[in-house]
Amino acid sequence: MSATPEEIAAEARRVRRLQLMMDLVVSVISQNPAMPIEEASELVASARRAALTMFPGKELAYDLIYRPRFQRLMAEKYRMQ
Repeated sequence: MSATPEEIAAEARRVRRLQLMMDLVVSVISQNPAMPIEEASELVASARRAALTMFPGKELAYDLIYRPRFQRLMAEKYRMQ
């Protein structure tokens, strides 16, 4: 069973929305020098929950694509290891 053009377009919109949301979270964390680590961590956790709400069952994809990006950001910003 193949997807209809409407389903493909809807999926593409969800992917773009997800990418925009993740970019926004990275931007907010990196551009706010006074943001406490707890607040940044909660933003990352909220972004993950939102991503998995949009794409249920895609935890592995999230962990492969976005988790390293957020880990790098947090390590650089908060000098974590």
